[in-house]
Amino acid sequence: MKKVAILLLFILPFFAFSQKKGKKRVKDDLFIIKNDSLTIPLDEVIVFDKKHFDSSKEKKYFYWYYKKVHNAYPYAKMASEILVKLNDSIAGIKSKRKKKKMIKKMQKYLEGEFTDELKKMTRTEGRILIKLIHRQTGETLYNLIKDYRSGFKAFWYNTSAKLFKLNLKNEYHPESIPLDFLVEDILQRSFADATLEYQKAKYPIDYFKLKEQWKDLKTVDVIDGYIQKYK
Repeated sequence: MKKVAILLLFILPFFAFSQKKGKKRVKDDLFIIKNDSLTIPLDEVIVFDKKHFDSSKEKKYFYWYYKKVHNAYPYAKMASEILVKLNDSIAGIKSKRKKKKMIKKMQKYLEGEFTDELKKMTRTEGRILIKLIHRQTGETLYNLIKDYRSGFKAFWYNTSAKLFKLNLKNEYHPESIPLDFLVEDILQRSFADATLEYQKAKYPIDYFKLKEQWKDLKTVDVIDGYIQKYK
């Protein structure tokens, strides 16, 4: 796979002003207005070149997985947002009974709103979702169930999931797992072109460092390995 050029751009319109008294001028990242300084923050933008492929098979594999990531990510993003709201809601509740009632109410709402949609997900999308929930919340799906339902139910769900070759304890590690890096690459490209709505990961991810680390990664090999593992 050919190297993908990544350009780091700082977007800010710079204007030339006269430096006469009373007028504006630009110095570094500050606007100087008379004797006052106003800091103008610079936005960091990642610009990707067009994705290049060594073969039609590689292109097919990449966009197949690209679609799976796009289908799974919104649910992981939603899980993170709901978790924050839920924790805020129960933070001031001292009664365990009332906390349990609040959690059960949220559970019923989620089941009513999203059960049918989640049932339509493929196993591959399910595996990606489990990984992305860890990326966005910092917790495995197993631990979330354990914390908000019970340890027994978490164990039961995990055991049942394994029958379908899913593991609710899976974590997201793009620094050590090639397939996870492929997911991260897809996410970063999608955030850049606004095809997915950006949400900060729970823990810092140094994409530039990862990109250099995995610069020789072959998409075909990664997807082939995945298919062989779960066929």
